[in-house]
Amino acid sequence: MAQWTDLVAFIRHEYRVIREDPDEIRIRITFAQDAESEGRAQVVVIAREVFDRREDWVQIATPFARVEEVDLYQVLSEAGATLVVGGIVVMGEHVVLRHSLPLVNLDLNEFVDPLELVAGSAELLEQQFTGRDDY
Repeated sequence: MAQWTDLVAFIRHEYRVIREDPDEIRIRITFAQDAESEGRAQVVVIAREVFDRREDWVQIATPFARVEEVDLYQVLSEAGATLVVGGIVVMGEHVVLRHSLPLVNLDLNEFVDPLELVAGSAELLEQQFTGRDDY
């Protein structure tokens, strides 16, 4: 898979799309609490980014808190101790976990595994630092 359109087609087939624009697609990933309930969910933004005006990249991002409601030092310390992929950034008024991948020669496992790790990690951070399920 080396084209944005191929990745979008895969995402449409495999995930619940809640919004789509030419260079961005948003999905909702749910996490079951038990076998009979849907549980918590995380909205994930997958965006096409052009690096250095020549290389297509895919950015996976999901907010998990508002800046004013968390201690950023504690969030960054927790991320440093537990995250495998991604990094914590401030985007506007939100604290966001994001990860980027080059689109050229991207295999599905190189997309799916980071996507699931980013969504799951953000969900745990949201639960730990806000106690809510806003995103």
